[in-house]
Amino acid sequence: LRDVWTNKNTRRKMSIKTILYWVARIIVGAVFTFSGFVKAIDPWGFTYKIQDYLAAMGDAMTIFADLAFAGAVVLSAIELVVGLCLIFGIRTKESSWIAARLMLVMTQLTLCVAIENPVQDCSCFGDALIIDNWTTFWKNVVLCIFIAYLLFQAKNFKSTISTQKQWLFVGYSLIFSIALSIYCYCYLPIIDFRPYHIGANIEEGMSIPDDAEQDIYDIKLIYERNGEQQIVSLEEYDQLDSTWQFVDQQTTLIKKGYEPPIHDFTIDTEENGDITEEILADDNYTFIIVAYDLTLMNRSEEVMNQLRDLAEFADEQNYRCILLTASIPTDIEKFKEELDSDNVIFATTDKITLKTIVRDNPGVLLIKDATIFNKWCVNTLPEFEQPLESSEFATIANPHETQNVLLVILFYLFPIAIVMFF
Repeated sequence: LRDVWTNKNTRRKMSIKTILYWVARIIVGAVFTFSGFVKAIDPWGFTYKIQDYLAAMGDAMTIFADLAFAGAVVLSAIELVVGLCLIFGIRTKESSWIAARLMLVMTQLTLCVAIENPVQDCSCFGDALIIDNWTTFWKNVVLCIFIAYLLFQAKNFKSTISTQKQWLFVGYSLIFSIALSIYCYCYLPIIDFRPYHIGANIEEGMSIPDDAEQDIYDIKLIYERNGEQQIVSLEEYDQLDSTWQFVDQQTTLIKKGYEPPIHDFTIDTEENGDITEEILADDNYTFIIVAYDLTLMNRSEEVMNQLRDLAEFADEQNYRCILLTASIPTDIEKFKEELDSDNVIFATTDKITLKTIVRDNPGVLLIKDATIFNKWCVNTLPEFEQPLESSEFATIANPHETQNVLLVILFYLFPIAIVMFF
């Protein structure tokens, strides 16, 4: 009886350990897979965030800015592969050690970011899920606990898949992730999580609800009398008599209120000033060429001809064609001469906004009634031959995001299935 009881307890303990191990493995794997995937399909977005981090660390770190894109592709691939390996139980010990090293760095980094707040969003999950810096830090702490358990139990769980097949899985997953990033770099992200996605209404994205939470500030007033300074609140300042002279005001943001998804979109022209409302209210089609930096823009002859043809088509059909940039006036004038087209309205806006609108330099938006009907990079920009009203572009495009994701999953799992089961 004692042996039976002991065996039952042993089996129960092993069952609990197995369940906990599976739960920890799936949770960590799912987080790493999701994080790696949303970054892999938006390599430019992750690149911009890395550049923001480097700029926040000081001028000395900006020398690595040119390596940001390669770093973004590699880091997202490592995250995605580690996550997939943990989910499928492939090289779990090695994957757990890589995850532990990544989290050791990222947890310290996110703690510094949470304290110093150099960037508002750590971009752990790209634009798919935006969380504040302190939430990110505590999320990393919880992940570290799960990863520590995985490492502690690693010796008790062995994969039944052969070593050769496991390394084939790792190699294929790594190549697949890098190929996915390159594809999305050339043809825009297969899922657009940003507020400027196809079908979005820019005016609605800029609106603030009447009951929206407002910013909360702590305001201190500094007064001086006979060389003595006194700091008082707004509620206390009326207690001071007229002998006290106002010196300065200190304003500290205590709590950030509601900020609309689109909050920095403007179209400023040299001739007519701000024409944002006019463009958004227009019930005719407008092409917006987005080029955040004209000096870094793809200015090959093929691309320049594409833009000239687009401007000429817009002029023939009585549509507007606006080039929106954040470049300085001298660079704009040089580009005007090179483009040599009188059919383009040049306007400026915030650089970060332009980077958010489309992940290409240049990219093209088609809007009507403030709604984004379509979006293209230069590699997918079509040749327009007939009026938009009588073409496929007369209605809001279907980005087929669900279909794209299913195709990605199919292209990934089909070769994996062949390797694992045959």
